[in-house]
Amino acid sequence: MQGLKKSLLTAVWFMFLTFPIMVIRVNTIEKTIVWRWENLALVGISVFLLSYVWRFLMSRRERGNKQNAFATDDRAQAFRALIEDRRIRYSLIAAFAIFVGVFPFLFSMYQVNIMISALIYIMLGLGLNIVVGLAGLLDLGFVAFYAVGAYAYALLNLHFGLGFWAVLPMAAVLGAFVGILLGFPVLRLRGDYLAIVTLGFGEIIRLVLENWGTFTRGPSGISNIPRPDLFGLEFGLQGRIIYMYYVVLALVLFTIAVVTRLKYSRIGRAWMALREDEIACQAMGIDKTQTKLMAFSLGATWAAMAGVVFAAKTSFINPASFTFLESAMILSIVVLGGMGSTVGVILGALILILLPEYLRAFAEYRMIVFGAIMVLFMVFRPQGLIRDRRLKRRFHPAESSKGAEAVPTGEGMARGAGSHG
Repeated sequence: MQGLKKSLLTAVWFMFLTFPIMVIRVNTIEKTIVWRWENLALVGISVFLLSYVWRFLMSRRERGNKQNAFATDDRAQAFRALIEDRRIRYSLIAAFAIFVGVFPFLFSMYQVNIMISALIYIMLGLGLNIVVGLAGLLDLGFVAFYAVGAYAYALLNLHFGLGFWAVLPMAAVLGAFVGILLGFPVLRLRGDYLAIVTLGFGEIIRLVLENWGTFTRGPSGISNIPRPDLFGLEFGLQGRIIYMYYVVLALVLFTIAVVTRLKYSRIGRAWMALREDEIACQAMGIDKTQTKLMAFSLGATWAAMAGVVFAAKTSFINPASFTFLESAMILSIVVLGGMGSTVGVILGALILILLPEYLRAFAEYRMIVFGAIMVLFMVFRPQGLIRDRRLKRRFHPAESSKGAEAVPTGEGMARGAGSHG
């Protein structure tokens, strides 16, 4: 009975909040007001039912059912064992690789363009995953490095005629340099203070780009940015889109390989140690300054490279493309996918970028549906879609002569962080 009362109050509250949007519609041509009361009733009934189901599921989750939990664990272990079978795993990887390779020939150019955007956000998500997911440094101004890469390509092409492939490594170096510049002033900051400073840094970069008109062309932006070429060959419109898709795909694969290698390297273990306990990290002999600067610079490197790709894809950039909303979206990708998880970040980027496009059937309500789906994800999967699995060393005394066995696990800290000094 208590749950029904709370659900009813929630429905009434939502009806009150959505009344101006869902009920009142002004016809500016005929100068009349249309009252859509059926929408108000639909909101009330929908919210009441969803709230009741929500409370039922949450109460069931709080009570917990040990038998179901054990059954779930058994099913998860069986599924994990199935995936870890080499033949099945390699078959799935091969099927996915073939699908990704022939994607431009199976779908329309509109779908290919959307997928290119999703791949760019995968690069951005993996770059921010270094800073937030591995090193534990909350960065709300990550879009600044994205803008640095995009404007580096646009300005170098505009004034010096440099092409995509010449600017790409230059933008990576420039992004790393800017990341170090940001890292030095914030070395002693953590948590909310670090987030505020990085947010301010992102806004400073955007305002400089917007007001320094003689250098960046201000709000008007820079247009006619060329797309990447292939040994001077000319492509048609469809050919350019397909070639752009494969270029971005190659960069994403390169990003995945490097970021995964970094994660399990000595510096990666140092980042995770820094994230878990900064004081203990220093006590283990890890140079905190060098570790933080390395995280900022490497994360900024991938953001700058993604900015170059974005400028080449759109052929036009202006400061409005690099607002705080972009930083929030990239951070949402990392949190939704699972902080520290490479596969999780990839899945999070695909969901956050592709889902709004395929919700266009809901017209003006698609962002409401999108927001509701994100809330459900965060409530029922607060650790992210795919939890990070790290390597843990297990020593068997009876088999000490044979060494240690490294097995993947979702718990504990990766050993060996203290070897970085």
